[in-house]
Amino acid sequence: MKFFFNSLLYLLVLFSFENSAYSLSDKQIKEICEKKPRKLSCVKNLQIKKLNLIQGNRIEIPVIPFKK
Repeated sequence: MKFFFNSLLYLLVLFSFENSAYSLSDKQIKEICEKKPRKLSCVKNLQIKKLNLIQGNRIEIPVIPFKK
């Protein structure tokens, strides 16, 4: 009985999360790249990553450590 509830809970959690990702809009990309010294290359790079994300390909996301 316990095995049944554990497996049911596992399946419920597994299927409750959607496998979707949301990409940046063009306006958000322009706002991010306004402060960069190389605006055109920044916009081009983010648009390529956006297309890869929409197509379902993996993209590299940089992680910036938090400093106190």
